[in-house]
Amino acid sequence: MMDHTKYKRGYFMPPVQSTDWVNKEYVDKAPIWCSVDLRDGNQALIVPMSLEEKIDYFKYLVKVGFKEIEVGFPAASETEYRFLRALIDQNLIPDDVTIQVLTQAREHIIKKTFEALDGCKKSIVHLYNSTSFAQRKQVFRKSKDDVLKIAVEGAKMLNDLAAETTGNFQFEYSPESFTGTEIDYALDVCNAVLDVWKPTTDNKVIINLPVTVELSLPHVYASQIEFMSKHMKYRDNVIISLHPHNDRGCGVADSELGLLAGADRIEGTLFGNGERTGNVDIVTLALNMYTHGVDPKLDFSNLPEITEAYERNTRMHVYERQPYSGALVFAAFSGSHQDAIAKGMTYKNEKHSGKWTVPYLPIDPTDIGRVYEKDVIRINSQSGKGGIGYVLEKKYGYDLPKKMREDLGYTVKNVSDRKHKELSPEEVYKIFMDTYVNKDCYFKLPEYHFTQLKDGMIRADVTIETEEGVQKASAEGNGRFDAVSSAIKSIMNTPFSDLSYGEHALETGSKSRAVAYVGITMPGIGKIWGAGIDNDIIVASVKALISAINRWLDSMDE
Repeated sequence: MMDHTKYKRGYFMPPVQSTDWVNKEYVDKAPIWCSVDLRDGNQALIVPMSLEEKIDYFKYLVKVGFKEIEVGFPAASETEYRFLRALIDQNLIPDDVTIQVLTQAREHIIKKTFEALDGCKKSIVHLYNSTSFAQRKQVFRKSKDDVLKIAVEGAKMLNDLAAETTGNFQFEYSPESFTGTEIDYALDVCNAVLDVWKPTTDNKVIINLPVTVELSLPHVYASQIEFMSKHMKYRDNVIISLHPHNDRGCGVADSELGLLAGADRIEGTLFGNGERTGNVDIVTLALNMYTHGVDPKLDFSNLPEITEAYERNTRMHVYERQPYSGALVFAAFSGSHQDAIAKGMTYKNEKHSGKWTVPYLPIDPTDIGRVYEKDVIRINSQSGKGGIGYVLEKKYGYDLPKKMREDLGYTVKNVSDRKHKELSPEEVYKIFMDTYVNKDCYFKLPEYHFTQLKDGMIRADVTIETEEGVQKASAEGNGRFDAVSSAIKSIMNTPFSDLSYGEHALETGSKSRAVAYVGITMPGIGKIWGAGIDNDIIVASVKALISAINRWLDSMDE
């Protein structure tokens, strides 16, 4: 039995209203991005990455465009230490990239960290200690003054060891479990650390305010960030950073509202990897900005390749419905969705619009390396004529008449329903060709000739072959196709009526093939469609008519 009464709202609101962020419409510029995939993401893996895998992953993060990358906790394990030294000793860190390392506010850990960093051209040393009410009372059993002293002493050690170590160091401090810390006290601790480091314009300090555990709605976190931003000392020389986790599934929302509230920097991971429910997904966060017309300063133009590298090195799987990156996030199986997408794409091409407004697609899939025919229109028993027609048109060049698309749609959906599976574009094409094109199983027209008459009419002399034998017929019409159809009708027991017709070239050039579509109405049955393909458009038209007749005869045998 679930008992909700054992829980309470576990957050600390600012003592004064801090809600200026509500008047901002969207995040108008990219934050400073810091990937923590190689530390926070790595420590969350069942099998942490090897040295070689970490180096490979580091290169991908650089390729994406990260300028700050947290590479580990060098005092935590030998692999972490060796990885950091490999990056430095093998000169693998580009000049425009700063690496970051994490350390607890404990003397022997801080010393080991600086030992690992010796000779690094540019690095961020990230100091933290937990300040939350729950950890002070239950884990450390220390007073506020005791915990503040730990932070200050750690900050002083960073000053001293940086002066003794070769390299260029920037400092970062996190009051871990910030969201579970009384807001006034969190401010006091951060300001005490800043008083030790005394940041300047040329030597800014990062204050990281993590959602170590999500305890509130995102708007509460935004108010906490705004309060800290407004009341923090040395604010002009402080970079306020966010490190949101995703315990309530609100990591992206926390980050977006936190940026509106004054934050300058985001720490997160690709695809949200990390402890427990993970960190904020930087892919989602960055591409959300992109869809608002903001340059995220990260390159996700080949997201499938990045996804493959992530899955290979972490042994994790990107969920099929993960925003932007999942295999099915652009897939439209619903007939109404497919129809709207297909019409939206047609409208965009007709109007030559530079703005993306296609229904159901918040981003152009090709911007991130996805393919329309493969990723957008997917065919199963829920699909409609619009999507099925779109696949045939875009992949194979067949632009079926509207009513024929509907007929084909039911045919394809029945196959998918019967097989209980998704159909590939190749399978859809095969169904179309086998069902509609150049059918002559019962009724053949092996020979026909045309004669131009003096009154402008055309006479067709045709040879018709059926199971009953060979027959000849002649008829006049106002064109060759009309004359042929009249000749066929003259000897059929059940004449067809109300011809529907469409045609177009399949390729360009003098030797291009043509396709024709013919629909005939049969009494008591309705419209039956056929298609014909030939180098000659008249021949293609006749083949389409013969195909429709054969489909009718085939239905009579069922």
